[in-house]
Amino acid sequence: MRYVPPLYRPPSEANSYILQATIGCSWNKCVYCDMYRSKQFSVRPLQQSLEDLQEAARRGAHIIDKLFVADGDALVLDMDHWRAILETAASGLPRLRQVSCYATAGNILEKGPEKLAELRALGLNMLYIGPESGDDRVLKRIVKGASFDEHVRAARLAHDAGMGISVIALLGVGGKEYSEAHAHATARLVTEMDPEFFAALTTAITPNTPLFRMRQKGLFELPDVGRMLEELRIIVDEARPTRAVFRTNHASNHLPLAGTLPDDREAICTAIDGALSGKVRLRPEWMRGL
Repeated sequence: MRYVPPLYRPPSEANSYILQATIGCSWNKCVYCDMYRSKQFSVRPLQQSLEDLQEAARRGAHIIDKLFVADGDALVLDMDHWRAILETAASGLPRLRQVSCYATAGNILEKGPEKLAELRALGLNMLYIGPESGDDRVLKRIVKGASFDEHVRAARLAHDAGMGISVIALLGVGGKEYSEAHAHATARLVTEMDPEFFAALTTAITPNTPLFRMRQKGLFELPDVGRMLEELRIIVDEARPTRAVFRTNHASNHLPLAGTLPDDREAICTAIDGALSGKVRLRPEWMRGL
């Protein structure tokens, strides 16, 4: 298999076959993200992607049941690429039950209802979307490229096409200045996007990112751990998805949690309260990472 490192995937795709059909991220402007800054965005030649898929089928057709199409926002691929990839995957991987990729709100809105419906019919059935915040001031400051309303419209288009979505929020990304507003607005956004899966990650300020330079200039101050846990509690307490599998199992988080919303809301909030009071131990710093 051909990969251009670094390679990223959601925690839930740990057992998936990863096809790197794009290199990097076509947006690559989010101020906090350094995942793809070492790469110039490009689309891998289609023939290479198909060859890798065919090789995966030769080696693992009997075990591969999930396919994650990388890199950063692979939904940006044109329809000819997607058709060929999805048809090849369907023919070579008979156990396949999920095909997923990262997507931006812009990707989804650009594809529109007809193309999304075709992609779903061909097998693409899960999109990972990272609005990070529901506060439009924060979204603008972190250069997310889409507003609260655009994320809601994108989620509805995906759902109308029959796709599941996983929404990602980022604790602390509003800084101390917008911490409270970020938490409440993110809860509202989760409610409106109504994802099947919802995950919270924790902001890390890494060198060579715009956010790092913003902090150096005094333009951004990351909330402390306690405040970020308070953000998480507000989001969990106020978000009202129909039914979402909830996780904070990403390595960036101080408090790994799992459950479903709304069923486990009270238990999750109790666990967060325990962490805030010191009764529940946090993940040691040496175990945290990006």
